[in-house]
Amino acid sequence: MLKVVVVGADGRMGREVVKAVINEKDIDLVGAVDTRNHGQDIGILTGGKPCGVILAGNLGRVLEETGAEVVVDFTTPDSVRDNLTIILKHKVNVVVGTTGLSEEDVAEIDKRAREAGAGVVIAPNFAIGAILMMKFAAEAAKYLPNVEIIELHHDQKLDAPSGTAIKTAELIKANRDMMRQGHPDEYEKIKGARGGEFDGMRLHSIRLPGLVAHQEVIFGGLGQTLIIRHDSINRESFMPGVILAVRKVVNLKGVTYGLEKLLTE
Repeated sequence: MLKVVVVGADGRMGREVVKAVINEKDIDLVGAVDTRNHGQDIGILTGGKPCGVILAGNLGRVLEETGAEVVVDFTTPDSVRDNLTIILKHKVNVVVGTTGLSEEDVAEIDKRAREAGAGVVIAPNFAIGAILMMKFAAEAAKYLPNVEIIELHHDQKLDAPSGTAIKTAELIKANRDMMRQGHPDEYEKIKGARGGEFDGMRLHSIRLPGLVAHQEVIFGGLGQTLIIRHDSINRESFMPGVILAVRKVVNLKGVTYGLEKLLTE
């Protein structure tokens, strides 16, 4: 049995991860960490039966007491940096679903992970459909280089644009030459109306209640448009990817960025 601790276990994504881990026969939930509801059974908090795992606040202590092999972290950009320091100090593998980490952050995490002999999977999106959306968008960019990205998330998301949008833009960048889109003399009557700029393309972020995680990649060509869209209508959509990462991270060293790299192995 693979021993797993979930950090951010009482959050929206954390609760889904807890339920997913409990349902796997070869994975054992041995710890749950959050900043609230300490002392309560995480199974009950997620709407299920008692599982005997009590929500705690001290990550280091939980790792020492449980002998965890993998930590799954769905917290915040500020929290995840401190969490990773503790996790890698204990030489434990980790799956990170928290977005907002910079390239410098990822490089430093990779260095620490290799020194610890641990694997780290960082994925902007764990939905298999989202990975396919990014793959299709990267391919389309070879033939329709004019593109804009619109990502839509719930109004409690802290970072913008989303990690998925940035990852998509990076994949598109690799498949087309840098180009400035739109009229060369265009101007914004309201600052930000044209979205954020990345390698000449524009990224737009929408935050509204009722949304979960959605993205459109819109390509324009002579007399035509192509729209590639993915919708996560609930957080269960991310769980197959999370479980895949949990199983594979124990055989990795350093940072693996993007779930698509695990799908090809």
